[in-house]
Amino acid sequence: MVVAFQGEPGAYSEAAAQRFAPGADVLPCPSFEEVFRTVETGTAALGVLPIENSIGGTIHRNYDLLLEHALRIVGDLELRVVHSLIALPGTAIDEIKTIYSHPQALAQCDKYLRSLPGVEVVATYDTAGSAKLIKDRQLKGAAAIASERAAAVFELAVLESGIQDFSDNITRFLVVAPASAAADPQPTNKTTVVFTLANEAGALFRALSVFALRGIHLTKLESRPIPGRPWEYLFYLDLAVGAEDPRCDRALAHLAEFAPMLRNLGSYASTLLPRSTAAASTVAAGDRA
Repeated sequence: MVVAFQGEPGAYSEAAAQRFAPGADVLPCPSFEEVFRTVETGTAALGVLPIENSIGGTIHRNYDLLLEHALRIVGDLELRVVHSLIALPGTAIDEIKTIYSHPQALAQCDKYLRSLPGVEVVATYDTAGSAKLIKDRQLKGAAAIASERAAAVFELAVLESGIQDFSDNITRFLVVAPASAAADPQPTNKTTVVFTLANEAGALFRALSVFALRGIHLTKLESRPIPGRPWEYLFYLDLAVGAEDPRCDRALAHLAEFAPMLRNLGSYASTLLPRSTAAASTVAAGDRA
């Protein structure tokens, strides 16, 4: 089985892919769009994509892509993000003039970066890709913020580890598969949907009430602008209930009565870590990774 992820080898998303499907072949892709296309065309059976970080927030582009492509969510997982400052061997921290990394990683290390006066911060497409850039170009006086695995892959030195602003730095990933893929036989316990509402008083209250009335816990609510329709929004919602639970179908049927558009993006067996465990996890992985 092939699992696609965005980034270079050593990226945090690669670690998430390996954790979700141990032993699978992993396929690096240059962009999130390419991950979706790779799964949609059957080149990969699954795609692993970061969707939100406990410090940096939501990766909005992946919410948009979920709606643009005919894929369904088949799982999710959380991994702890441990960022390191890495550079060519023999480099000292006081020699660093430029630091490269993905914007989410830079945001997650904001306090650390502000403690390095005079250092230029450059955003790139990927954390591990930043490490590769330094290796390929032999950039002296430059460093990347990436994982320790990226340092090992590209034969770089770890100058400092754990430089993220908060130790509880966790990224949640979604796992996507073709809509036509066979359903996993294991019971599901989570459902993700997207819907629109009329722009009128009480519309969102009525939408959320269909779940409250049935005792369905909501674990995530995200709004996204609808392109070409100013000030109108899509609502993405995670329900702590699977397709086997009759409350799920009843709530969604109720919502469909007044939601102009409603799409079920997938019911799946969530593998999220308990909050007390997630923060203590020793697996280094993270956003866009």
